[in-house]
Amino acid sequence: MHDVRMRELERLTGVGRETIRFYIREGLLPEPDRASANSAFYNDMHVARLKAIKRLQEERFLPLAIIRTLLDGEDGDRWLHADAFPDLDAMLRARLDTGGEGVTLEELAAQTGFTIEELGRAVEEGVLCPDRDGRFGPRDLAVARCLRELNVIGFTEERGFVGGGAMYAQFVEWLVGQEMRLFLENTAGKIGDEEALIMAERGISTINEMLSLMRTREILRQLEARRRIANDNI
Repeated sequence: MHDVRMRELERLTGVGRETIRFYIREGLLPEPDRASANSAFYNDMHVARLKAIKRLQEERFLPLAIIRTLLDGEDGDRWLHADAFPDLDAMLRARLDTGGEGVTLEELAAQTGFTIEELGRAVEEGVLCPDRDGRFGPRDLAVARCLRELNVIGFTEERGFVGGGAMYAQFVEWLVGQEMRLFLENTAGKIGDEEALIMAERGISTINEMLSLMRTREILRQLEARRRIANDNI
């Protein structure tokens, strides 16, 4: 985008000039380029940050002080790319989802052997994520069956394995947030939707495999280290 004047900036972002000037004074926006005291030009960064500020206010109800902290943080750029590849989620779902209708909490309990209370705890921990209608898709059903298998193996509440789901949910949320930031920083505005779809689809599968291998390797490495420490203490 070429540099624009205030009127065009207002049109592009839906934010009025007085608000824009206030954001500049408060440090939420960088100063524009000025050809003279009465002539200012705004660029892509002004547009991106204004849209991000507006979105964070309207969707997350965040105060300006928090928004400024987010935008100025080390990973602040990830808040600027919400408009990049707007249909990527729908296209990925069409490629990755196995189909099948969602099930209710009661149906999920019947299919997995968990109680309603146990499944409710998994939802609170973020391990299971129902949709807006409170239904669980095929992927959540598969996750619930993995949880059941862990119980069968011996990872039970009676043995103290409680709350571990939240650890995994928080780690996955953090990891994907970092992956999304890195992906958008290096693709938004640089490649087309089709290439982004191919990268995302193949990347998900490949990184899932890589993480599985790395995690197994690390488990074996730490077990070996513990054995060596134990042997040294004999």
